[in-house]
Amino acid sequence: MSDTDDDHEQVVDEVIETIAGSANEIRRGLVGRREDADAENPSGETQAEADVWADDLLADRISSIDGVCQYASEERRETIDCGDDDGLSVGVDPLDGSSNLKSNNTMGTVFGIYDEPLPAPGTALVASGWILYGPITTMALARDGTVKKYELTSDDRTLVDDDVVLPEDPLVYGFGGRVPDWHADFEAFVREVESDDSLKLRYGGAMIGDVNQVLTYGGIFAYPALEDAPRGKLRLQFEGNPIAHLIETAGGSSSDGTRSILEVKPDELHDRVPLHVGNDELIDRLEDVLE
Repeated sequence: MSDTDDDHEQVVDEVIETIAGSANEIRRGLVGRREDADAENPSGETQAEADVWADDLLADRISSIDGVCQYASEERRETIDCGDDDGLSVGVDPLDGSSNLKSNNTMGTVFGIYDEPLPAPGTALVASGWILYGPITTMALARDGTVKKYELTSDDRTLVDDDVVLPEDPLVYGFGGRVPDWHADFEAFVREVESDDSLKLRYGGAMIGDVNQVLTYGGIFAYPALEDAPRGKLRLQFEGNPIAHLIETAGGSSSDGTRSILEVKPDELHDRVPLHVGNDELIDRLEDVLE
C-alpha cells in the first residue's frame, strides 16, 4: 500500500468515526426541530429545521478533517471546498426521510466517501453507509468489499455482523412514487411482484428504513422513473450511489432501469436517478420488463 493509500485509509476511518459519533447527537437533536424551516433545498423541497441543523453539524465536523477536500449534501447548493486537492470527497444526505418527523417515524443519514471530486460516479466510492434511527440506532457500512452492521450507543460502536449479505430468498418489497405516475411497464412489474405470495409489502416512506429491510430480509426496493419525473426523485450523489454501492457489496444488484447505478455518469451535483435495488433475480426481471 502506498503512502497515499495509507493516508486515505486513515481519512476514511476518521470520516466514518465522525458520522457514527454524531449519530446519537443528531437523534437527540431532532427534539424541538420537527417544524418546517422557511427554506427549500436545491431540489425545491421544503426543508425541516432538523435538515438544516443536521447538515450544519456534519458539514462543520467533516469539512474540518484533514484529508477531506469536499463536503457536499442534499441540503446545500454548492460543495464546501476544504483546500486539500488530493483529499477525499464526502457526500451526505444528513436526514433522509425528514418528512417523517411530524409523525415520529423512521429516518436515517446516508453517506458516501469518494476518491474523486464531486459530482462523481459510484465507481469512485471507497466506502458508503447509512445510519438508521429506528428503535435502535444502527449503522450499515460498505468498505473493502464487505458490509458490516453496528449498533451505536452514546459514543460506542458495537459490531453486530461482520459480513452482511442479502438473503438468497427474497421476502420484502416496497415501491415509491404515486401509482398514477408510474410508467406502464414498471406497474406491470409491480403487479407481478404483488402476485407472489412469498413476498410481503414493506414500505414506510423513509427510504433508508425501506432499503434496510431489503438488506436484512432480501427483496427489492424501488423509487422509479415517473411520468412527471423521468429521472426519478432520489439524488445520485447522496442517495443513489451510496445505497447502490452498499447493496452491491452485500451481494445484491442496483439498476437505474438499464444498468448498475454505479455506472451512471453525473452531470451536476444534484442529479437525480431512478433507483432499484435488491436481489439479483428481481433486478434482472425488472430490467427485462423495462427494456
